[in-house]
Amino acid sequence: MDYAKSGTPKAGKNTPRHKEHNAKGTEQNPFGQRAQKADLLARMKAAAAKNKKD
Repeated sequence: MDYAKSGTPKAGKNTPRHKEHNAKGTEQNPFGQRAQKADLLARMKAAAAKNKKD
């Protein structure tokens, strides 16, 4: 008798226990979207100007 074939099927071993809030393909982080370098530089310059000490 093949005991491996009896009973319920085994669950996937490599599946996460929960979903991440910012996982790829979700509404917050859709596929194919990438932050533009110009936006990043603008945010960095704004932060530098805000923290600049005279």
